[in-house]
Amino acid sequence: MRYVMGFEQIDSANVGNVGGKGVHLGELSRIDGVRVPDGFCVTTDAFQRVVAEVPSIDAQLDLLSRVQPDDRAAIRALSADVRRVVEDVAMPGDLVAAIGESLARLGEQDAYAVRSSATAEDLPSASFAGQQDSYLNIVGLAEILRHVRRCWASLFTERAVTYRRRNGFDHRKVRMAVVVQRMVFPDAAGILFTADPVTSNRKIATVEAGWGLGEALVSGLVSGDVYAVRDDQVVTRTIATKPRIVRASPGGGTQDAPVEPQRQTQPALTDAQVVRLVRLGRRIEAYFGRPQDIEWCLAGDEFHIVQSRPITTLFPVPATDDQDNHLYVSVGHQQMMTDAMKPLGLSLWQLTTPRPMHEAGGRLFVDVAPVLATSAGRANLIGTLGRSDPLIRDALQTVVDRGDFLRLIPDEDAGPAPAGDAPAPIETDPAVVTELIRNNQTSVATLRREIQGLSGPALLDFIRTDIEELRRLLFDRRGFQVIMAGMEAAWWLNDQLEAWLGEKNAADVLTQSVPHNVTSEMGLALLDVADAVRPHAEVVAFLHRVADEGREGDGFLDELAGLPGGREARDAIRGYLDEYGMRCTGEIDITRTRWSEQPATLVPSILGNVRNFEPGAGKRRFEQGLQESLRKEEELLTRLRALPDGEQKADETKRMIDRVRTFAGYREYPKYGMVSRYFVYKQALLREADRLVQAGVLREKDDIFFLRFEELREVVRTGAVDAELILERREAFRSYEALTPPRVLTSDGEVVTGRYLRDDAPPGALVGLPVSAGTVEGRARVITDMARADLEAGDILVTTYTDPSWTPLFVSVAGLVTEVGGLMTHGAVIAREYGLPAVVGVEQATRLIRDGQRIRVRGTDGYVQILD
Repeated sequence: MRYVMGFEQIDSANVGNVGGKGVHLGELSRIDGVRVPDGFCVTTDAFQRVVAEVPSIDAQLDLLSRVQPDDRAAIRALSADVRRVVEDVAMPGDLVAAIGESLARLGEQDAYAVRSSATAEDLPSASFAGQQDSYLNIVGLAEILRHVRRCWASLFTERAVTYRRRNGFDHRKVRMAVVVQRMVFPDAAGILFTADPVTSNRKIATVEAGWGLGEALVSGLVSGDVYAVRDDQVVTRTIATKPRIVRASPGGGTQDAPVEPQRQTQPALTDAQVVRLVRLGRRIEAYFGRPQDIEWCLAGDEFHIVQSRPITTLFPVPATDDQDNHLYVSVGHQQMMTDAMKPLGLSLWQLTTPRPMHEAGGRLFVDVAPVLATSAGRANLIGTLGRSDPLIRDALQTVVDRGDFLRLIPDEDAGPAPAGDAPAPIETDPAVVTELIRNNQTSVATLRREIQGLSGPALLDFIRTDIEELRRLLFDRRGFQVIMAGMEAAWWLNDQLEAWLGEKNAADVLTQSVPHNVTSEMGLALLDVADAVRPHAEVVAFLHRVADEGREGDGFLDELAGLPGGREARDAIRGYLDEYGMRCTGEIDITRTRWSEQPATLVPSILGNVRNFEPGAGKRRFEQGLQESLRKEEELLTRLRALPDGEQKADETKRMIDRVRTFAGYREYPKYGMVSRYFVYKQALLREADRLVQAGVLREKDDIFFLRFEELREVVRTGAVDAELILERREAFRSYEALTPPRVLTSDGEVVTGRYLRDDAPPGALVGLPVSAGTVEGRARVITDMARADLEAGDILVTTYTDPSWTPLFVSVAGLVTEVGGLMTHGAVIAREYGLPAVVGVEQATRLIRDGQRIRVRGTDGYVQILD
């Protein structure tokens, strides 16, 4: 066992011995030109040995592991007991000798900083920064030993214990090392971020600086000077008033003292020093290969680096092989899927889509810089996105207006417009839609038949070939004509009826209960399932138990058959799954669990329908929407006929109403067809994964989800896999899950945020995009997991995003608010069809609106008011 390691002995392989902080210091000390104060680490071996010799510690850790994370009183008492035991422990003689020898080598009477370094600290997947303690200006072996024990004990502060309980970390697995580092008594100190912590721009470094020790800034005792540096130039500076300073006390420790009045407003660093510091930071960043959060001290005219850790909150930038500027737009915000995707899901989506896509943080992005380079491209893209997502439009316009990032091509150099034709006009013929749907259904049936019995390389080759059939159907020219015709008819109705009659968003009511909308039909069909369940009390009680227990798999369906009325209920659920079981939250990622794989996901929605509706509600809801649409149509036509040229206006409007009702429903079908194919692929691939596990090639079936499609093809062909690659990707995926993807991101890493350019909302209102007309008040239900939804009639659903899998909840709610969405995205389309007032694109809605609050949704005007 090694109880002490000098910085010079430490590298990245020693994280288990010295923790994240210790490893970073060891690595920092190897970088040419970077001054790191000397020191050593008391290793986790020392911590484990000492703790193992405390007889009462096991029982106390058992108690801590069972306490609820919200039981603050219990955590406070139990953690205090553990800390007292650890602080009072007797340290073995050989450990004391090892620490004493290292101290003597550096200078026993010098002053040191003693800092904790937990083994999980400062790692990309779970930053523990600030969870444990630091002690400054500690002098003498006895005091060093006492503060080492205090650092060990800090692993069990109330805050650290609560953090671990909430994030699922085992108290026994998080071990503690301690850094002992020679003190620097600085004139100034602070923090350097090698990327802008607000915008994430990797080209801009931010320096915070104050007098004396950096603890004054870290603790919030004072605000520091702030400098922004780009390309070796200070581009902005804010000099703060710094009335207090933390400095070393003569007897050890630190003290807070006032700063002389004339010095309070003086800059702590010169511009030249700031630039020199940033150059050091860039050297450190290059060594570690990612942006860094660096603690520094200035003594005399020398900078000393006392810590560096990765900035874990930055969203990654798509990798490129050039030095050009790129501007990325999130695919997930268009597809209503902003969660991280696994590699198999990413690669299959990229094989499906015709546009080149770039990966970052488990998400997909499209580079729009080439399109924005020309005036025609800018007008088309910004205009199109302006209708669907004003926040993306404004972000793109912001970058264009700056004039310093995108290379804009003068019109005379842009060349002729692309030769592609605009979609040809299409007759308003319902038979076109029914034929498109029939062709898709026939193709999926053929796929199911032909894929049976295939395995090995033949299966992967078959799927790769069939993706071309998927693309043919998904991007069918007539299908595109139908979708565009429906959207353009809706835009025409909204624009013309507002101009002629002052009627805002008229198409919202006119598109209720349109035919052939497979997603809205899916929501109503679950009401029919509830009708099969509702009459049978034992079935209802059993399903409540299933929901409470969070059952895995579909075994509970077989159990249903033994209950009175259970066979009918089971058959109704299975019939629903046969039609819609390929759907799930985040369904564009083939790796996500489908309803057919986890039917219990639907049980809360079924029970909500049993509770909130009377028999026959599905058919009644559709008929009510249809009648409301017809009444609105008659009212609008009557009002139009009273206008000058009224008959002509009414005839045009009638043609557009017929057009939108004929075509609007089909907009949801291509994605349904795609997801249907994805599920057939997934079932076949999981059978292949079973074979690979049995052959000892894979450890688990879901290992295939962490391979790209072509990599999986090669594994199937060769029977060999890189197990380390799968482990790395699992870890990377866990880190990506914690990130929030931006709508717009530059190749500099800057997150460009857009604004709603409106002033019509009342003070305090949360502004978004109006996508479904009407106003409703009700109780907000903030829900991020459909399987945990507990809705009552009249509730307003508030969530991050909705894709088709959320539709069953729409029948129960009175309104919708989402953080992500556009005019033609799923939530908007179904909200209009069901007649639900809806506002989407409300940033941070799930944080700003509390579950249970009463809110008002103004779907016509695009804002939400919190009423209590």
